Amino acid sequence: MELGRVGIWSIGLRSDDPAHRPRIAEAAAELEELGYGTVWLGGSPGVHHARPLLEATSRLVVATGILSIWDYEPERVAEEQARLAKDFPGRFVLGLGVSHGVLVGDDYRRPYSKMMEYLDRLDAAGSPASQRVLAALGPRMLAASRDRAAGAHPYLITPEHTREAREILGGGPVLAPEVKVVLDDDQERARATARDHLEMYLQLPNYTGNLLRLGFSEEDFADGGSDRLVDAVFALGGVEAAARRVAEHHEAGADHVAIQVVTAGRQELTMREWRELAVLNGDS
Repeated sequence: MELGRVGIWSIGLRSDDPAHRPRIAEAAAELEELGYGTVWLGGSPGVHHARPLLEATSRLVVATGILSIWDYEPERVAEEQARLAKDFPGRFVLGLGVSHGVLVGDDYRRPYSKMMEYLDRLDAAGSPASQRVLAALGPRMLAASRDRAAGAHPYLITPEHTREAREILGGGPVLAPEVKVVLDDDQERARATARDHLEMYLQLPNYTGNLLRLGFSEEDFADGGSDRLVDAVFALGGVEAAARRVAEHHEAGADHVAIQVVTAGRQELTMREWRELAVLNGDS
């Protein structure tokens, strides 16, 4: 699985509106030219959302980051994955996750068991474990990422989590954490942008539970997040701050870092920032 050292995580690069596809294709082509190895499609995408980006590029890897196992039947996922593998060999990664109870509703029960059942059905349908990763935070799902997939794609984490995840995964499986970046040299304004983005995630127990395991407290979750929390899960400042944070994750054991640019106003296609951050591809 060749993801490159740095990629882009974005909700804006997936759409069900055909009118948006030319814009998405143009952005994907530029990201490839800028040297990014992988694009991660946010917002609970399906496999089909990857095709427009793959058609617009020749080397870029496209991954679902992540496909919710509650939204798509595994047999259909395996069928669509096989078509992409035939048309674009080695360029699609199936990222899977259990999502969150508040998003799924009353059917959200025993998420770990649901994931194991889902993987069993994918295996039976011929979906290769070598071409999938799991959205993993806690030890059990990280172990499943090692044993039932090619690796893990953790979200909303710190370099310390990356270090712990590498210990669980061992030396072989891929570790591709998502890292949030606010490109703004005004520290207080950058923190305000970060808090606006973070507030929703602090209502989701999967994330807060993991942050508690990492040593944060309930007090850190108040008012959009303490300075300590915000500074730990975001890279705030200029490109140099982003480079330092990406380097921290690589040093902690990440193979690949998926950068999510966060802006005031919640822009979806942040081409200006992606261009600025392309200098991070120099070691790819």
